[in-house]
Order: sequence, then C-alpha cells, then structure tokens
Amino acid sequence: MDTNGLFMVFTGNGKGKTTAALGMALRAAGHGLSVLILQFLKGSWKYGELEALKRFDTVTIRTLGSGFTWTKENLDEDRRLAREGWELASSEISRGGYDIVVLDEINVVLSYGLLSSEEVLEAVSDRPARLHVVATGRNAPDELIGAADLVTEMREVKHPFRDRGVKAQKGIEF
Repeated sequence: MDTNGLFMVFTGNGKGKTTAALGMALRAAGHGLSVLILQFLKGSWKYGELEALKRFDTVTIRTLGSGFTWTKENLDEDRRLAREGWELASSEISRGGYDIVVLDEINVVLSYGLLSSEEVLEAVSDRPARLHVVATGRNAPDELIGAADLVTEMREVKHPFRDRGVKAQKGIEF
C-alpha cells in the first residue's frame, strides 16, 4: 500500500461535499481500510449514507455538533462543541490509528471562526505519513486550499429547492 497520505479538501456552494467524502469512506471500507468520520456540524438527522456505513466494522462515525450553526443567534455552544470535537480530531490524527480521517464540515467551523485554520493545518502537517485527511464544507479557508494535495470545488448550477421549492428527499439529500 502507498504510504503517501493525502490532505484533501471538498468545498464550494454546490451539493455533494460530504457525499463525496462518504463515498471515499465506502470505497476505503471495501478495501478493509479503517475510517474515522467526525461530523462537526451535523445534528441528529438520520442520513442514509451514515446508516449504511455503520454496517462496516472498519468505519467509525461520531457526531460532534448540535446542528446547523447558521440558524443560531448565539454560537457559544457551537464554539464549545467545536473545541471538544477538535481535541478528539487532533488526538486521533496524531495517534494515526485510522487510514482515513474525514473532518466533515470543518471548513464551515473555520469560516465561522469557531476554530483557527492554523491549528488544523498544524495537525494535518504533523500527521503520520500514511494518514489521509479529508476536510469538507463550504468556504474552505485559503490556507487549507493552499496546503491541500487535492481540492475539489462543488459548484451549484441548478438546485431543486432553490429553483422550484422541492424539499430535501430521503435517499437523495439525506
């Protein structure tokens, strides 16, 4: 197996950032690799892809946030949860016990100033050489984009909710 762990960023205003990272987790699980998925902002929704990934004993999923931050007036609870989540994430990254660590919605956490880009980059830079790290979410900071080995930007062209008022559907959006 290649020992060149990659740092990947999935960002942009289009749909599919988390889905792409979870697809990568599914692919890795199919090869017997161990994956840790840390969800910084997702609340208690039942996402189909997460339920499916729970069937693999090599995939661990932890929800660290309390929901979508942009709907709240007070960010103190989100700041506390982000800090606690980051302590777990940085510990797991440095420990190197997984083949892939997905930091789901970390870009949004950074763009809201709940954590600093510097501390995330420090942990990513000091990670074990074989460890892959994936950062997802809108508004990835330029520092992360510059440090990444792979950056994919999802661009919204059309969206059924915005364009026609079609609500999120089970199996498609969650």
